[in-house]
Amino acid sequence: MLCELATLTCPLLALGQATAGAEAWVKDGDAAGQLLGLWRTEVGALGRVLVLRAFEAPEDMTAERRRALLSASPFNAGSVVTALEMDSYAPFPFLPPIRTGRRGGLYEVRTYRLKPGGLPPTLAGWEAAIAPARDLTEHLVVNMYALDGPPRITHIWGFASLEERGRLRAQAYASGHWPPKGGPEQIAEATSSLALPEPGSPLA
Repeated sequence: MLCELATLTCPLLALGQATAGAEAWVKDGDAAGQLLGLWRTEVGALGRVLVLRAFEAPEDMTAERRRALLSASPFNAGSVVTALEMDSYAPFPFLPPIRTGRRGGLYEVRTYRLKPGGLPPTLAGWEAAIAPARDLTEHLVVNMYALDGPPRITHIWGFASLEERGRLRAQAYASGHWPPKGGPEQIAEATSSLALPEPGSPLA
């Protein structure tokens, strides 16, 4: 399975129009892929709509990328979107399939730009840390590495609140099981946003 994380940038007052357009776009009868998440950012870079989709075959994702690029109104939001990014990812191979449904209602989307050659030790560190830090990593929706652009990973977490997030992270740090050994040393730059699901998001 491959994933695409699309980021639509628009004025704050146009977020409703952009999310409605994006939902209709990915649910269109001609669209390929499976919608997993549809969010708007609330903390971090604002005015962003995030669309996470899964694809069984690379050619399906390529077709959807081409559909957006050749459209005069990509994601049915061309009149309000000021920037569009479409990033291709592969989930970490040792993680379970993405489980949709209610995952807390507050989502954190973290992207780490890695140093060149930093992906193999990052994968090894995460694989070793997942089970020992289960109380925290049960809240991990997905972690995935980019297939295009600079080396980077993006992981998405679902929590009920910032308080729950802080408590679980503090427990994992105190236990010595987190962060994954060898992972932080590979990070060149880190960004994070908090996002809320739209009513039509399978990850709610």
